[in-house]
Amino acid sequence: MEQGHFITQGAVASLKKYEQLIQKWQKAVNLVSAGSLTDIWQRHILDSAQLYPYLPNTAKVLVDLGSGGGFPGLVLAVLNKENNGPLEEIYLIESDSKKCVFLTEVARELNLKVHVLNERIERVRDIHADVITSRALASLKDLVCYAQPFLKQDSVMLFLKGESVEAELQALSPYYRVQMYPSQTDKKGKIVCITEEN
Repeated sequence: MEQGHFITQGAVASLKKYEQLIQKWQKAVNLVSAGSLTDIWQRHILDSAQLYPYLPNTAKVLVDLGSGGGFPGLVLAVLNKENNGPLEEIYLIESDSKKCVFLTEVARELNLKVHVLNERIERVRDIHADVITSRALASLKDLVCYAQPFLKQDSVMLFLKGESVEAELQALSPYYRVQMYPSQTDKKGKIVCITEEN
């Protein structure tokens, strides 16, 4: 993936530090698969970063479902900060308490304003998001169900999906408008943009 103009020098420095923290914490907390540990930058960081251009210019609140090691939520938080982006509130929802400790530590180290919620997605309420993101969490049908309580008019759902995306689309309600774009980091991957039909 070509590093877009939004991946500034400041963003690269922060994301490299993030990469080092993943390496440091990996033994204690399983943050990424063992097979991708040697290629965190391409497989996880740049993969997550490619969502940034798809954030609406008017988006103020982002909710990241099942943040895990911070993909894509923390990466988007870094890019938003370094580009003086539109986001004012970023919520990372993760049920694994050890991963939440890691997310909180990265946010502190990189001086990111994020809310780390150590909770199951279905138990979080009263947050209305302009953008809902997720990566490697569930099928599109389940992701849309998880996203429902956070949606408001004109909310956008941005999901990174793999080669099973076509089959997953078949199970999705026709009441949603779906746009797909090719992944820049995975030949079989797609960026899926979903909105509710008005």
